[in-house]
Amino acid sequence: MDTPIYDFLKNNAASDTLRCYMPGHKGREIFPGGLSTALDITEICGADSLFEASGIIRESERGMAELYNTADTFYSAGGSTLCIQAMLAAMAREGRTVVAVRNVHRAFLNAAALLDLDVEWVMPDYTDGILSGTAAPADIEARLAAIPNACVYLTSPDYTGRMADIQGIAAVCRRYGAPLLVDNAHGAHLHFLPVSHHPIALGADICCDSAHKMLPALTGAAMLHTSSERYADVLRQCMSLFASTSPSYLIMASLDLCRPYIAERIRGDLKLNIAEADKLRRTFSDRLIFAEGDPLHITVKAAESGYDGNELAELLRRGGVECEYADSSLVILLMSPMNTPADYERLTAALGRALAAARRYEPRRDFIDLALPRCAMSIRGAAFSPSEEIPVEAAEGRICAAVKVPCPPAVPIAASGEVIDRDCIDIFKRYGIETVNVVI
Repeated sequence: MDTPIYDFLKNNAASDTLRCYMPGHKGREIFPGGLSTALDITEICGADSLFEASGIIRESERGMAELYNTADTFYSAGGSTLCIQAMLAAMAREGRTVVAVRNVHRAFLNAAALLDLDVEWVMPDYTDGILSGTAAPADIEARLAAIPNACVYLTSPDYTGRMADIQGIAAVCRRYGAPLLVDNAHGAHLHFLPVSHHPIALGADICCDSAHKMLPALTGAAMLHTSSERYADVLRQCMSLFASTSPSYLIMASLDLCRPYIAERIRGDLKLNIAEADKLRRTFSDRLIFAEGDPLHITVKAAESGYDGNELAELLRRGGVECEYADSSLVILLMSPMNTPADYERLTAALGRALAAARRYEPRRDFIDLALPRCAMSIRGAAFSPSEEIPVEAAEGRICAAVKVPCPPAVPIAASGEVIDRDCIDIFKRYGIETVNVVI
């Protein structure tokens, strides 16, 4: 019998391709003795239970909370998606309107549909296509001043590594009594920089970290942090609403094994990797423009540098390097504390060869001037309506049903319930999206 998934994974592991993509372990074995199927169990006696944790799981979570200096930390074997669902459910219990900066992940929209949330959007100033944009504290304050009993939700770092002004936005939120929620899926390492840039340290009330993205943890490993005792009892209850009743003990074990790595090694590994990433940027500073933000996101502004990002990614692939993401404008090379100087030597050589072989174009900046589409239905109403899949070119004036976006990065162009206009169609086409789901 064919085993195509396993065969692909086995062949990829044997290929020695440089993994400039998540997960953060980069395919390197750091778990003592490995995580074999012999360790895969269910909630037997003494094994504790994730959503009623009072034993070994709770002990590990409390140890992680100490490392991150949080009021409490909860493990997720369902990725940051589960954490996003839980923190939004906590807001729904308080009847809050969610003020969200638009460059959210699809997981946010799916959670809003499940919870029937009211969302008030803040449109960012897009700087790198739909993937990256900024919203100033004043933009947030303008919305909070008009909306009582609100909370604020933002993504930082975004997919390109750009980080929001969490400290400034947190100050605004405190003035209006609005909890600040942060999707920090790409930033589990940020607390361990020389100066912490973790959302909890900067004033967020609740945030999620995808441990597997930037730490040596298995895919699906995530953490939900809170700085407030007020939410400590609520969040685990909210997680249990959406999670599997059989969470993976292997994923939880990988989170547990991250604790000694964090305590003993991560700061030194981060220092080394940041220096190597900065060295790479300097090496190509005369040929490439790099986006600012998290130092381990090496985001090449290909179009602005006079190259096609998809072509560069393909040339890198031929040179044994697989990137995290590429489109015509960007190439994202996602590093982690697990990378080594030898990895950067390989990447530098491969990128040099790619640039030598790539065609040159007139440099261009990829600005997106996208007005908020008109809302015709609630997110939930549209997501659960009968729908049909039609060509993008035929969708003008139709109501978006299920969100169809490229994943990665899964940032919405039109959200469920919004009317698809010509601007949306042009952006769908720019990102290679040929069909869209619309309400019948």
